Amino acid sequence: MGVAVVHVRGQLETVIRWHRQGFRYFWRWKSRSKPGRPPIEQKLIHLVRRMSTDNPPWGAPRIRDELALLGHDVAASTVARYMVRVKDREQARQSWRTFLTNHMRVSAACDFFTVPTLTFRVLYVFVVLSHDRRRIVHVSVTRHPTAAWTAQQITEAFPGGEEPRYLHRDRDGTYGLEFTHRVASMGIREVIRAKQSPWQNPYVERVIGSIRRECTDHIVALSEGHLRSVLREYVEYYNAARCHQSLGGNAPEPRPLEDGTKAVTAVPYLGGLHHRYTRAA
Repeated sequence: MGVAVVHVRGQLETVIRWHRQGFRYFWRWKSRSKPGRPPIEQKLIHLVRRMSTDNPPWGAPRIRDELALLGHDVAASTVARYMVRVKDREQARQSWRTFLTNHMRVSAACDFFTVPTLTFRVLYVFVVLSHDRRRIVHVSVTRHPTAAWTAQQITEAFPGGEEPRYLHRDRDGTYGLEFTHRVASMGIREVIRAKQSPWQNPYVERVIGSIRRECTDHIVALSEGHLRSVLREYVEYYNAARCHQSLGGNAPEPRPLEDGTKAVTAVPYLGGLHHRYTRAA
């Protein structure tokens, strides 16, 4: 009798031991993934990195809230794990494009370019561009640019009450102390680009390219007066008629939407080199 009881007890302990071992195997199998929160999708990681790069001042809570509005439920600690390093974000805090965009309404730029005459003399063209809607506010021509002449052009470009807060220019030697003093007396702050860095003054560089491609490359300048007259007519076309993709397909001086039922007429500029199309009155 005693032997039978011992035998049964041994069987029960074996069954219990097997059950416990099986339970451990079961949970080992169920917990085979890595511990902690489940990983997020790769595209969401890219989105977190993009947001942290595009918006350097943003922290993890701000990015988490932005993701929540996009339908992504992610913890702030997870966002912080995948954000771009603070050092890299600080280096990308503000580009020249960002600076120009933020100061577009209160900034302008100026630059020179050259045009040869019929007798192979070199004329210097001075252009002043308002960054607000890319409007050319002044253009003039001279054979001998000096600091005094250039300073006078700035005065004519902004006769009073229209001065920009910032004026972007390069390091050309023509801008001397007289120019600097005149600009400062007008309450304008100069922003001088680095050497050999035309991309730091992109808008005036682009408008000079447009003037060359659409005007001066198609004429032969006979004299200062002739070139000045041609450029003034081109500026009128550029500001009041020429369509700009960056301005929603409109001109720097916005053109109104016209009645589509009337006949179309063409208004020529520069002897028919360019035209403005409008509805007949």
